[in-house]
Amino acid sequence: MSDATIGASGASSGVVGGREGGNVLEYDARMEKFVYDDKIVRMFLFAMIGWGIVAFLVGLIVALLLMLPGIRQWCYDNGWVAMGDFLKTALSFPYLQFGRLRPLHTNAAIFAFAGNAIFAGIYYSTQRLCKTRMASDLLSKLHFWGWQLIIVSAALTLPLGITQGKEYAELEWPIDLMIAVVWLVFFGGNFFWTLLKRRERHMYVALWFYIATIVTVTILHVFNNIWVPVFGGALVKSYSIYAGAQDAMMQWWYGHNAVAFFLTTPFLGMMYYFLPKAAQRPVFSYKLSIIHFWSLVFIYIWAGPHHLHYSPIADWASTLGMIFSLMLWMPSWGGMINGLLTLRGAWHKVASDPVLKFFVVAITFYGMSTFEGPMLSIKAVNGLAHYTDWIIAHVHSGALGWNGMLAFGMMYWLLPRLYQTKLFSTRLAEVHFWVATIGILIYIIPIYVAGITQGLMWRAMNEVGQPQYEFVETVSAIMPMYYLRAIGGTLFLLGALIGFYNFIRTWMARPAVYEEPVHQALPLALATFKPEVKPVSKLNTVADVAKKIDVFSTMWFHRVWERMPVKFTLFVIISVAIASLLELVPTFVIRSNIPTIASVQPYTPLELYGRDVYIANGCYNCHSQNVRPMLAETKRYGEYSKPGEFIYDHPFQWGSRRIGPDLHRVGTKPLTEDWHVRHFEDPQQSVPGSIMPPYPWLMTKKLDFESIPARIRAMQILGVPYPQYEGDARGNTVADARAQAAAIADRVVKQGGQPGLEDKEVVALIAYMNRLGTDLGKPAPTPGEPTAPAPVQADANEQSDDSTKTEAATSSSLPLGQIQSGGR
Repeated sequence: MSDATIGASGASSGVVGGREGGNVLEYDARMEKFVYDDKIVRMFLFAMIGWGIVAFLVGLIVALLLMLPGIRQWCYDNGWVAMGDFLKTALSFPYLQFGRLRPLHTNAAIFAFAGNAIFAGIYYSTQRLCKTRMASDLLSKLHFWGWQLIIVSAALTLPLGITQGKEYAELEWPIDLMIAVVWLVFFGGNFFWTLLKRRERHMYVALWFYIATIVTVTILHVFNNIWVPVFGGALVKSYSIYAGAQDAMMQWWYGHNAVAFFLTTPFLGMMYYFLPKAAQRPVFSYKLSIIHFWSLVFIYIWAGPHHLHYSPIADWASTLGMIFSLMLWMPSWGGMINGLLTLRGAWHKVASDPVLKFFVVAITFYGMSTFEGPMLSIKAVNGLAHYTDWIIAHVHSGALGWNGMLAFGMMYWLLPRLYQTKLFSTRLAEVHFWVATIGILIYIIPIYVAGITQGLMWRAMNEVGQPQYEFVETVSAIMPMYYLRAIGGTLFLLGALIGFYNFIRTWMARPAVYEEPVHQALPLALATFKPEVKPVSKLNTVADVAKKIDVFSTMWFHRVWERMPVKFTLFVIISVAIASLLELVPTFVIRSNIPTIASVQPYTPLELYGRDVYIANGCYNCHSQNVRPMLAETKRYGEYSKPGEFIYDHPFQWGSRRIGPDLHRVGTKPLTEDWHVRHFEDPQQSVPGSIMPPYPWLMTKKLDFESIPARIRAMQILGVPYPQYEGDARGNTVADARAQAAAIADRVVKQGGQPGLEDKEVVALIAYMNRLGTDLGKPAPTPGEPTAPAPVQADANEQSDDSTKTEAATSSSLPLGQIQSGGR
């Protein structure tokens, strides 16, 4: 089936090679000859499978890391002391911590595996749909090597703790700049340049989705990654210009739509190209593809706030996100239906063709995920599911089932065409399919069970109105599901390794020199076409408005747009911009959305440093800092979180998962500094059953006091009030930080702990932990007082009357392990 007829339902021009009636010989003399650049596709395809194995392997390691603390304790309990000590040592390595590797896994899966799959599919299909080679071979190569450099940079920086601390946007500012150049200039520039020099007049549906991907991801990346860099020695650090609730809105506008426009729209474009090719059937419905595209582009952008139900954002914003998320179900299933019905008349091929098997399962998982997503946006469901492993199962059903299976199906379809040889083993491709499918099911089903179990146990109350389970009990209850998840992940990785072997053996059978077929087509300016004419309604005896609707329903005007890429792109930008502005602008301009609290003051220099240590170690991957306004949560953690408490948090740290308990009120709990030190050193000794790894390096790694003025300066640029540190007085931040660190270290010694911690990172982290949630109980500063808190805190065991009252008002009567550490 030719690319010109792939959309035989009406999505492409009828002109093929200039042979539209007339004198063929005359037309041939005016044709242009060209060769497609398949080398760049081969490069991206190889990167896809290579980085995919890395992403799945890191994911398996991350899954095992959650199990090892429990295995270590079992070794001790059963006399395997040497093995227990070995696991303790392995868990103590800073660069292999869950909090640092989890972002590496997500970035590798999304941007390395899926990203390279996207580029392979787009470069292959765009050339053929446009009947032209990519506009610039140089830009194609710069795109490939630039993207691989970004991936390597992520692989080096994230385990080192160099991170912005924003989910799916962890990479620091130099890499952000690199992404902007590679994505927009090298990739986007090359793509749009190719559109302008195309020889096929009408843009097929796949190209619409590619346009939306490039435009929207650019907007999302740029506006979510506006920061103030910290220039202090070798420090690679930045702070988001957004804070608290505003940052949360911006982050999940980005985060949700990164899923929409990086993991959905480009894959839908590839579905619309490769599925008809593999099935040798035209797309089921051209009109449905139009409705699918525009409704998806417009509605998806609104849905981000559903990630923030029961959080300190305006209630109208989360409700709006829920409404649009529910609306999103319809266009999403429109795409699924269009994909599956494309197989009409070709279902018999599915039994024998592994490519179609991968595609069918991928589209099925897409339908499941896009039904589950709107369901999870309903507040009542979200109240149970949010922060639980239910969300993890949902994400992986989409990432592995939809993106992974579609990418592998595309790979198997491309291999014999790119390497001009027969696929090494169709049987191995079948084995890959079944191993991967079974692996996904073994992964997600237990994690669904784990998530629902967590949600129900967290909200269970006993007969006296207190939480029925300690947090650590909720972790212990789901550990069997974690073991099953590791098995499922192993199977999926095994499937990828089988696919890699099949790939390599096919590559080895390639010819010594690739054939490069020469294609020919008329230049666009010389190709004749029949302009679209507005149809006349054939309805009679109806109102004029009904006739207008009848004419509109033919969507004749869309054919006009399809031959105008600039206008089409402008319409996409307008659709995305309208939704984004209407959602985000009120959050920034209506002051009542973020009411201020007079007692909430900026962090001290040491607390700010401690917050950076918290972010660097990825603590937000396990702990939330958002007590939801639910009885079970206020009883367990304390007073629910207020938006005004986060106005100095750049970035916000509400988190999206609770492997450990919420920490927003941990500073109000009666925990000594020495308890914190011992807890970081060996969590299982402090909280038996915890799966938190040890952090022994916090007790040995020295504080970089000299970087503190640069951190404070960045905060001042962001508008955080530090009047006592203006100008030359900024140097006083070092002395104040040293004084607060010395006071904390002294209290550790008095409480029977280890000496010599006054210049170690642990004291900064303790300072930050002790500050969390305490501002509500403080009196508002009187005029003339410094706006920043005093740098030296009172002994935790010598609380003032005010702090005692605050503790009584916000804490629960639960045991220490339950209100503090639990499972982490």
